[in-house]
Amino acid sequence: MPQYENPWTIPNMLSMTRIGLAPVLGYLIIEEDFNIALGVFALAGLTDLLDGFIARNWANQKSALGSALDPLADKILISVLYVSLTYADLIPVPLTYMIISRDIMLIAAVFYVRYRTLPTPRTLSKYFNPCYATARLKPTFISKVNTAVQLLVAASLAAPVFNYADSIYLQILWCFTAFTTAASAYSYYHYGRKTVQVIKGR
Repeated sequence: MPQYENPWTIPNMLSMTRIGLAPVLGYLIIEEDFNIALGVFALAGLTDLLDGFIARNWANQKSALGSALDPLADKILISVLYVSLTYADLIPVPLTYMIISRDIMLIAAVFYVRYRTLPTPRTLSKYFNPCYATARLKPTFISKVNTAVQLLVAASLAAPVFNYADSIYLQILWCFTAFTTAASAYSYYHYGRKTVQVIKGR
């Protein structure tokens, strides 16, 4: 039987805040209000640091939902960031396509894992109940590196503010991001089942 847990933890609320900031960030970038967009992105990054810190240091703030919600919030934020920066001609289209494609596959895998780990009878109410924990996700090391590198590409967001949009270092960072994205996708393919811990009832 799955574990029944409280989903209303501080880290989960911070992750939800990050998801809520994503469309605001996208709108500001499309409107070319890069100064405020940089501030919003910094705020989103702060929520990411805080939710991880709190979950690691307070056992009652750690949850199975958080193990999925935190990376999901990162993926939503990064996807919106990359699409918006591509629209603003600050990031190349192929890089954004690669990142979005990988994230769509990972999100689909999370939904599949949720379905497979639910006990029968499987119902929609049970499937979408955040209190009903069935599995804990464990990202691979290269995936954590890739997320950090993808967030570093926020340097592209600062480029029009500090006037270095044509920097060779920015282009090198794009190439490194593409490499870690491909490596991350392969790591999930190779280590698939090791990244999922099925929760047993107590």
